[in-house]
Amino acid sequence: MKKAILGTKLGMTQIFTENGHLVPVTVVEAGPCTVVQVKTIEKDGYEAVQIGYKEYPENRAKKLVTKPLQGKFAKAGVAPTRFLREFKLENSADYKVGDVIKADTFQADDIVDVTGISKGHGFSGVIKRWNYSRGPMSHGSKYRRGGGSLGSGSTPSRVFKNKPMAGHYGVDKVTIQNLTVVKVDAERNLILVKGSLPGANGSLVQIKSAVKAQ
Repeated sequence: MKKAILGTKLGMTQIFTENGHLVPVTVVEAGPCTVVQVKTIEKDGYEAVQIGYKEYPENRAKKLVTKPLQGKFAKAGVAPTRFLREFKLENSADYKVGDVIKADTFQADDIVDVTGISKGHGFSGVIKRWNYSRGPMSHGSKYRRGGGSLGSGSTPSRVFKNKPMAGHYGVDKVTIQNLTVVKVDAERNLILVKGSLPGANGSLVQIKSAVKAQ
């Protein structure tokens, strides 16, 4: 059964397994999430599930949620949420509007894919952004961390598109595949995933069943 949930990355820690092995894990506060819409092939042309995460207080929802979305939530009979995401699942028909998805939908040893927004690094040079080599640091060289020559002067007399240059670095959508769920704490809505996850602490992450799991 394909599963998915939204959560908040809390940070990293380490735990010991029953065999005494030390495992680095990332703690995710997963759910509870509410099913807002179930899309079907007959009506929408494809199967998918839309779930919401982090409900707004009623007074804040009127101010922060657009009227079209307010109508969408009202039609589903659920409270407006800060985050709304859609997952294409093969078993979408198993979900119903109003169902609550909690952390215990996943179990230890499940293989998952985790998606998040990577940390932002602002305007970065070519060494940090593209792993360029630096210039010589002695003998009067004035070339240190610059990008160097960008192309020939006479031919083609321009810089080609997609040339690796300095610029905005980070804040990209990143998915790490085939991670292992080490532990699930259903009482506190926590999922412990082996290894590191994309994004800063406090950012939104999406956890779903791995598409390439063996």
